[in-house]
Amino acid sequence: MATIVKMPKMGATMKEGKLTGWLVKEGDQIEEGDALFEVETDKLTNEVEADTSGVLRKILVQEGETVPCQTPLAIIADEDEDISSVL
Repeated sequence: MATIVKMPKMGATMKEGKLTGWLVKEGDQIEEGDALFEVETDKLTNEVEADTSGVLRKILVQEGETVPCQTPLAIIADEDEDISSVL
């Protein structure tokens, strides 16, 4: 089942975050706990880890973009899974 990776809310006052860098690329095999990307807020920069295993099938937000919390950033799914319903 496809998993949508979202911009996390890392504090009570966080409203948005800047995706400063992807640590993986589309097509990479991801294991639960692997670092996926770095996010910068007004208070800190932090690595965000995968909460599921699979293949990083689609990146939806590019490096340098600032987006609200809970915005879809990427899709992790099985290599041959149809992800059209979550795009």
